[in-house]
Amino acid sequence: MLDPAYQVDVVIVGAGIAGLSAAHRLTSAGMTTAVLEAAPCPGGRMSTEKVDGFRLDRIGQPLSTSYPELGLTPGLRSLALRRFAPGVLLHHDGRRHHAGAPAARGSARGALHVARALASAPRGPAASPARVSAPMGGAVDQARLGTALGRIAAMPVERLLSRPELPAAQALAAHGVPARTVDGFLRPLLAALLCDPELSTSSRCADLALRSFASGRLCVPEGGAEALPELLAGALPPGTVHTGVRVTSVSTTAVTTAEHGVIRCRAVLLATDARAAAELLPGLRVPDFHPVTVVHHTTDDPGPALSTGTSLLLDADRGGPVAHTAVLSNVDPSRAPAGRPLISSTVLGRPPEDLDTAVRIHLSRLYGTSTHRWETLAVHHTPEAVPTMRPPHDLRRPVRLLAGLYVCGDHRDTSTVQGALHSAQRATTAILADLSATTPMHRADPAPTMPKAA
Repeated sequence: MLDPAYQVDVVIVGAGIAGLSAAHRLTSAGMTTAVLEAAPCPGGRMSTEKVDGFRLDRIGQPLSTSYPELGLTPGLRSLALRRFAPGVLLHHDGRRHHAGAPAARGSARGALHVARALASAPRGPAASPARVSAPMGGAVDQARLGTALGRIAAMPVERLLSRPELPAAQALAAHGVPARTVDGFLRPLLAALLCDPELSTSSRCADLALRSFASGRLCVPEGGAEALPELLAGALPPGTVHTGVRVTSVSTTAVTTAEHGVIRCRAVLLATDARAAAELLPGLRVPDFHPVTVVHHTTDDPGPALSTGTSLLLDADRGGPVAHTAVLSNVDPSRAPAGRPLISSTVLGRPPEDLDTAVRIHLSRLYGTSTHRWETLAVHHTPEAVPTMRPPHDLRRPVRLLAGLYVCGDHRDTSTVQGALHSAQRATTAILADLSATTPMHRADPAPTMPKAA
């Protein structure tokens, strides 16, 4: 029988991917859960806007096929990923350079192939060695880079995390990586992976990002970023997720909502962003954030510059506001109507005042085509998009605050989808261990019925 002192085993505050994946793990273990989300729909920052048949992500952070939690998270095993072309394209000195592809996933040889591909990358039509310089230095620099990536790819994660911690820029200099290699390849790559063009991120987090790049492929979810929360929410028992519910206070045995009053429970998991979590629990630390602006364009005259190619294009020269861009409709055709390209570009940091004009000018150089006829579909600016990971950064911030009170999210791990999912796994492990000491609740219904609004 249901203990009348409780209405649900675990209340999860926040229906982003961390909260939804935690709910899936808990319900799979036999716990009843209620996921409360203040917004009109689940997903958090992983949302996708629909405009005239286009699917436009609010934050354009690419995923990696090497993220283990994508395959380990219940509910995401059917996730369809659309892969970018191996490696990346670097725009430098008016030309695009293909920056290699790992040949063997998870191996040092695969990472070393990155540098070998860099050394043999095409320099563009009619290019002569005397006139064209590679953005990441000469063959010796590229070989050194490949050796370093090979070591990172082959190194166990535990050993990687035990290395001395510095800001990424300082660590690269201390390891003897030439400045031209940093600025021509590593800085734009890490900016795309971590949204940190200044390389202030912890060197351990940067090493993890480079390890993922060297052992996997960059990718995006088919249909938009919202595919992840949609899959997770759809796999939960009906009635588990409740949107439009604002939580005003929490304790170890109850949450208070503005719409439904008090909901009694055996444990509470905060799965919101860092600032919202700190508003409910003022003792929690709020990190700084990397702002991210994503600008989406289309055109009725794509031309050859946009018709082919599935690479992520980075600007090694930092010649404008765009950090990276891609014709996403080439990578994932479901994101745009047939015959209409979708060009999605990411601006990091504070955007310029005349953002659209500055982005168009920059994209014209990057793609080598006029952007005069391009249509701006949407501009999504997220001031607190990605938590910073400056050293010292605790990669495994505690998820158990008290017995009965837990927290998860990318601010407790690494500031990536992988980190958000992994923090949820850690939190649910702690919850199940704590609640296993008491008799679990049994209900006839798979999900609780919310109290009527006062």
